[in-house]
Amino acid sequence: MSDQKLNIESRITLLGAGPGDPDLLTLKGVKALQTADVVLYDALTNEALLEHAPAEAIKVYVGKRSGEHSYPQDTINKLMIDYALNYGHVVRLKGGDPFVFGRGYEELDYAASYSIPVSVIPGISSSIGVPGLQQIPVTHRGMSESFWVITGTTTSGEVSADIYQAAQSNATVVVLMGLKKLPKIVEIFKAAGKHNLPTAVVQNGSAEDERLVVGVVETIESLVQQENIKAPALLIFGEVVSLHPSFKKLIKQYASIA
Repeated sequence: MSDQKLNIESRITLLGAGPGDPDLLTLKGVKALQTADVVLYDALTNEALLEHAPAEAIKVYVGKRSGEHSYPQDTINKLMIDYALNYGHVVRLKGGDPFVFGRGYEELDYAASYSIPVSVIPGISSSIGVPGLQQIPVTHRGMSESFWVITGTTTSGEVSADIYQAAQSNATVVVLMGLKKLPKIVEIFKAAGKHNLPTAVVQNGSAEDERLVVGVVETIESLVQQENIKAPALLIFGEVVSLHPSFKKLIKQYASIA
């Protein structure tokens, strides 16, 4: 047993799983999973990705989701270190990209305090990937020169102050983890005079049960309620939403009513 421990090469890979569709994992991510001794995976990662790991690898669910945290971050950090020291290569599989509201740097920094080598493999962030899959570009010449990616809820439980500034701009605004705060976010955009700004909400982006509602700031709240949209969902505010095929149908519908 002691000889076996001497041969252990402790290392950690922070791997972005992408927005949900297992086929959106990068090739480099597949290769990392194939060499994993342990996989620690989150709630928003597709469990089909675990099939890339060796059958004998240890798979541990450490899912975290708003309102139902299975493991505190401190516990996940300690598990990651413990498994690396005792088993070798730990793949920390995180939804989206590890460094886009994924607390990836906290885990990297914690591992560094134990002098354990860490490599990072980016994932497709839902903030860009999900709108793209819906044929909504986050930037478009003559329409949007930039985009904001904002958390809907801060650690204090409040709406991010950045949303107030973003609502004043002409940029595309993508809000993650913001469905519960939709009424307040709508209020902010209305206060900025953006009542008719095209808006979309995507539930379970890139997954088989993906759902989409498209409207404007004035109508999006009622549409979300009407269609019973649930978390996890992504909010998109911006003129680029008008490029979605269903928005063109809305325009014709409103024109016929007028």
